[in-house]
Amino acid sequence: MKTKIVILGSTGSIGKSTLDIIKKNKSKFTVELLTAKNSFKELIQQAKQFKAKNVLIENESLYLKVKKALIKNKTNVFFGSKPNNKIISRKVDYTKSAIVGVAGLQSTLEAIKCSGKVAIANKESIICGWNLLSKYKKKYNTKILPIDSEHFSIFELTKNLKNEDIKEIIFTASGGPFLKTPLSKLKNIKPNQATKHPNWKMGKKISVDSATLMNKVFELIEASKLFKFDINKYRIMIHPQSYVHAIVRYKNGLIKMLLHETDMKIPITNTIFGMNTEIKNTKTLSSLTLNKLNFFDVDKRRFPSIKLIKKSLNNGHSTPIIMNASNEILVSLFLKKKIKFTDITRILRKIFRHKDFKKYAKKKTNSLEEIYSVDQWARKTIEKII
Repeated sequence: MKTKIVILGSTGSIGKSTLDIIKKNKSKFTVELLTAKNSFKELIQQAKQFKAKNVLIENESLYLKVKKALIKNKTNVFFGSKPNNKIISRKVDYTKSAIVGVAGLQSTLEAIKCSGKVAIANKESIICGWNLLSKYKKKYNTKILPIDSEHFSIFELTKNLKNEDIKEIIFTASGGPFLKTPLSKLKNIKPNQATKHPNWKMGKKISVDSATLMNKVFELIEASKLFKFDINKYRIMIHPQSYVHAIVRYKNGLIKMLLHETDMKIPITNTIFGMNTEIKNTKTLSSLTLNKLNFFDVDKRRFPSIKLIKKSLNNGHSTPIIMNASNEILVSLFLKKKIKFTDITRILRKIFRHKDFKKYAKKKTNSLEEIYSVDQWARKTIEKII
């Protein structure tokens, strides 16, 4: 029986990597739904290549172009934010949630209703909406699988273990493109420099987050939601080569680390097929490479975002929502050359001092509307601060 699959955000880097995996195993899959925001040409091409039963283009103005291009195909075309369960009549086996930003939360929630497994590559959904996601997960008996290489690694290294079994969990960070850039030159960094990650091919926003290390701040918050381990057991270390994705120090004296090539197809393939699948067409780590691995502590002068971790976890339930929304605005402004690279973290820290911060940070968000309310307050407030 073929695996029924949905890819939310199929034209992004994670979506395309997932389709590359499916392309090599076409006979095993039925593509039930592909979605995109604006990349209609790529969505059309994907729909034709993979014989998708349904596609959704979020931008309504592009609907007719997609509809016309697929008129000869047996593909249903939708637009806007139509819920997945209104498009898909039967429960699918696997959904990849790869829509960037908090905008992906609603689609992820809808995916849980009609999927056996939901693999989440959208960290904002977990950071901002875990309270809702966990409720939906239980209600619809759906498995949630982490796709980020770090969380996938922690998941594998801590299976069937309790909090008391673990002494320390270490996230690794590449340090991004400016690991050795003189501190005095960081304020003059340009967007085209910040989006060139040394090890990974990623979108612009996540590349900037990697350069500021905000991605690790959010990954640590994400881990605190996904796993039931004491938050004080997590630590971040710089590992420039990006081959080791997590290190776990156990109470019994053992230390284990999970390594794989800098290729997101590896964790994606494992969440689709399980751990017993051979992955072809990817590089193999050599012993010579393993001889050149480095690890060192994070320099807080270079990466002041690290100082926000305690603030994010100790200032109220909705603090991560505020941080995420503020960071999205600031990264967008940096990419538009309206603020400096070093302004991203500097200005973000100011929102913690705003007179209404505690009021919104302590809000318990039990619905999408409440999450969006805090999110919108943060976006408007950070723009005023600027």
